[in-house]
Amino acid sequence: MDISQFFDALLGLSASEAKELGALQVCARAVVIYVLMIAYVRIGKKRFLSQLTAFDAVLVIMIGAVASRAISGTAPFFPSMAGTLALILFHWIISYLSESSDSFSTLVKGHDTVLVKNGRIIGAALKKSHMSRDDLAQDLRDRGVDDIRQVKEARLERSGRVSVIRKK
Repeated sequence: MDISQFFDALLGLSASEAKELGALQVCARAVVIYVLMIAYVRIGKKRFLSQLTAFDAVLVIMIGAVASRAISGTAPFFPSMAGTLALILFHWIISYLSESSDSFSTLVKGHDTVLVKNGRIIGAALKKSHMSRDDLAQDLRDRGVDDIRQVKEARLERSGRVSVIRKK
């Protein structure tokens, strides 16, 4: 048995339909794809899994969708893996371009919104951000602020997280 026959038997690469795959082949595909996804994410950037912007979240969703099809056998194995790698490389290129252009970065990743300035809530910003005063209060409490007058500035960041700068 040569190497291509071994991988065909292990991963069911010649199966024309998902129902032709056995449980062990699906398990082997899952393990191989898991290892490949770790390698692919290492090729990408560390930040895209930490505090996701919409730009990063879309990548994660798409990678999951394409990789899952390779595991289940509803799409060809190697083209699916090439597709996930292409998504990560494209994400990396867009991130690289975003570094050097603020306007491009804002277009792709969005912008932050000032919610509180000098202890005063900016109601229009809350409304535009689809946040209630209770949502803001919870986010402030999560950051150890129990009185809005303690806040110099609070922003809804591009990641969806509220950052807080306290008054001195």
